[in-house]
Amino acid sequence: MNIIFMGTPDFSVVSLKSLIAKYNVEMVITQPDKKKGRGKKLSMSPVKEIALENNIEVFQPIKIRQDNELIEKMKNSNPDFIVVVAFGQILSKEILDIPKFGCINLHASLLPDYRGAAPINWAVINGEKVTGNTTMFMAEGLDTGDMLLKDEVIIDEEMNFGDLYDILKTKGADLLVKTLDGLYKNNIVPVAQNKDDVFYAKMINKDLCYIDWDKSAKDIKNLVRGLNPAPAARTRYKDDTIKIFKIEILEKQSKGKSGEIIKLDKDGIYVNSKDNIILIKEIQIPGKKRMETSEYLRGHSLD
Repeated sequence: MNIIFMGTPDFSVVSLKSLIAKYNVEMVITQPDKKKGRGKKLSMSPVKEIALENNIEVFQPIKIRQDNELIEKMKNSNPDFIVVVAFGQILSKEILDIPKFGCINLHASLLPDYRGAAPINWAVINGEKVTGNTTMFMAEGLDTGDMLLKDEVIIDEEMNFGDLYDILKTKGADLLVKTLDGLYKNNIVPVAQNKDDVFYAKMINKDLCYIDWDKSAKDIKNLVRGLNPAPAARTRYKDDTIKIFKIEILEKQSKGKSGEIIKLDKDGIYVNSKDNIILIKEIQIPGKKRMETSEYLRGHSLD
């Protein structure tokens, strides 16, 4: 089975390793190297690192839809499947029509819910109890193709984005292998997506990260969980922006203005929400490392 793999971030790596172990991954296509860190050094994607370690040819188009030379290479390789896991570019119909059995995408939600760029974040932010992975045939729309297989994951009340991300990337790789084997043996029946009432999981921007203290304590906790470890929920305090990574909802009802700090002690910072008092347990102050709030308060104050 010949495969062309497209992917970029760490989420894609487990899938790529699983495919390399079982099939012939003929080429890997990933995003161009990017400048990172304070030194702005060029850094390759996690997927590129794995491909090079396994002596697989790597291509990094700026815009794959316009890269006619690469598209011809893909056609000449005569792949059975093109597998896409968080690649980060839109594919043209010309590319989708290349493989013998189709272009297969692994998406980290139970489609049709949470189409889009940030399904894992939004599942936690919205307080979902269950999410999962879906494999599907790729179509020209965004995450609109016929569904193939699904795998559910329970979201624990204390689970954050990072926890769920790690679970889904591992289970997704297994689901992907099952999907390719099933399609190759012609024993999977594709199912069309219901297009009604679809929640679109848009990209997370900085504005979405700021806590609205007028919301319920539960909504605030879900936001904090859904953005931990990155990009992190945050709040403004005087002229600074403080990142918040962990909170606890207390049984005590808020009395006073939402967002008001009502107490500091060895356990952390106590703040009013719309309903319950919130204990902030883990923070990052500008210029400092991420730490337990109690640790910060031992040597500093919030004057």
